Amino acid sequence: MNHLQKLSDTEMELMEVIWECEPPVTSTELLNMFSQRGKAWKAQTISTFLSRLVDKGALTATRDGRTNKYVPRISPEDYKLLETQQVLDGLYQGSVKNMISALYDGDKLSDKDMAELRQWFSEKQV
Repeated sequence: MNHLQKLSDTEMELMEVIWECEPPVTSTELLNMFSQRGKAWKAQTISTFLSRLVDKGALTATRDGRTNKYVPRISPEDYKLLETQQVLDGLYQGSVKNMISALYDGDKLSDKDMAELRQWFSEKQV
């Protein structure tokens, strides 16, 4: 699924809750889940964001009587991979080395991070 549009922070928050659910999920179920988490959204707000997520290709919606049921079209892992690839392509010409160099040069990699990366790479080379 390469044609998925980038999600806003709020859309991503909604998708994270949807990914936690057993599909399909309804807007009423989502309202209840957010309410339990201390976030009181209005029904229209949830409906608007769900429509955007359908338009962006992140969800499919099917009508069941008067209720829409939503199912994710992409897994959280696939979405993260897609976003990572877009950052790599857009900022680092598709080069993982360039990205890691930028993190290193910007003092964003600790000694612990580098040790973990070395360990991870050594395990992958087997």
